[in-house]
Amino acid sequence: MTMNRRSLIGAAGLALGAPALQMAQAAEGAAPAAAPPTAKAPPPPVTKILAEFIRSSTYDGLPENVRREGVRTFLNWVGVAIGGSHHETLDIAVSALKPFSGPPQAGLFGRTERFDIMNAAFLNGVSSHIFDFDDTHLKTIIHPAGPVASAILAYAEMHPVSGKDFLDALVVGIEVECRIGNMVYPNHYDAGWHITGTCGPFGAAAATAKLMGLDEEKTIFALGLAASQLVGLRESFGSMNKSFNPGRAASNGLFAAILAAKGFTSSEHMIEVRRGWAQTISTKQDWSQITDGLGSHYESALNTYKPFACGIVMHPTIDAAIQTRDEDHVKPEDIRSVDLKVHPLVLELTGKTAPKTGLEGKFSIYHAAAVAFVEGAGGEKQFSDRAVNDPRVVALRQKVHPVVTPGIDAAQVDMTVTLNDGRTLHRHIVHAVGSVEKPMTDAQLDAKFKDLADGVLPAAQAERVLRMCRDLPNLSNAADVTRAGVAGA
Repeated sequence: MTMNRRSLIGAAGLALGAPALQMAQAAEGAAPAAAPPTAKAPPPPVTKILAEFIRSSTYDGLPENVRREGVRTFLNWVGVAIGGSHHETLDIAVSALKPFSGPPQAGLFGRTERFDIMNAAFLNGVSSHIFDFDDTHLKTIIHPAGPVASAILAYAEMHPVSGKDFLDALVVGIEVECRIGNMVYPNHYDAGWHITGTCGPFGAAAATAKLMGLDEEKTIFALGLAASQLVGLRESFGSMNKSFNPGRAASNGLFAAILAAKGFTSSEHMIEVRRGWAQTISTKQDWSQITDGLGSHYESALNTYKPFACGIVMHPTIDAAIQTRDEDHVKPEDIRSVDLKVHPLVLELTGKTAPKTGLEGKFSIYHAAAVAFVEGAGGEKQFSDRAVNDPRVVALRQKVHPVVTPGIDAAQVDMTVTLNDGRTLHRHIVHAVGSVEKPMTDAQLDAKFKDLADGVLPAAQAERVLRMCRDLPNLSNAADVTRAGVAGA
């Protein structure tokens, strides 16, 4: 067999090595072979690291501010779960699932029905998100409590746990889901995933594993099984499907921990490996967001609570509209136009120009601005079918003109209101009420709770449930809150 010069050089390269081969190819006039790609540093074993954190956390080891925020998170979650308990969304879900439910193990806030704990976790999770009025971790736009609290409160009805242990598990679950969210946000969210549904199962599994006292290996399995149950796409926003996502995240995480407790195995590196969760669903993986400060810096201390029952990016606009209405005594009929300078995310998430239902209104910056001027509020009543179809609101939302503007943060709005007499009024909101920088007070949270419970529970019963939420660390059984919050209790 004969070899030409190029073949001989190629064969010789096997012995000469890559540098010599490239020199020979250059002398021959051929393009140099591409250098092999630089290998990425292997990720840290974050699944194991998180399992160790879950196992080691104690109530006594939590900083006081973290305990306090955990109680506020729980109170806010119970309030929104009660408030959403008789929405059409939950009525449909209860009717659909009741024939297939297992033993009546756990209750639903604001209702009389009892379900098996898996379905109860799902339904309370749905109820708590229906109004889009639940807590928000602003760094990721995760609604942390829905998946976690729904799962462990259902579990606590079968396996009593103290308020202190419950609060520790709640904080642990929120920490896990938010740190995982930090790791992949915003790329994961930008791709179209509903991050509460995708990160929520980790939080629910972590918190349930904590209450179960699972060893490290089984806790790792619980996290691995949670990784296989991500749920939720942003296309669901504006429909009942959106509240399905945190509800399903709750039951999926609970399901994962229950299986793991019996020895159902998973990969021990399910979050971090090449074909694991993070590298499959996101082009960004910042492992340091999981590991840095774990156990000393708490994401749950950064949780926020909504004064307005809609997407968080609309809150600055509602805040600005209410301030302008009240302080400048503006009537809707006096308005010629409302011009808004906003971040791109505002129109991406809430650009519905002509919502027909209350759920669609939660994703309409046009409706949010208009209803705030007309009714001077932004609660669940302002995002009802009635409000969305109010002729005064419909007329005014046609005068709302949001424009994406460089330099405007997602948490800000620059509003200019032009009146029919030619005057202009200006508001620039840097931090809306309900933000980390301008948080809702305890009194405001209590008022929100009572308003949500109004019409669902008698006032005395609502007050009793509220006090129990405030006293969570001192309860001998956290599930007493559910029992006090069902209809007829």
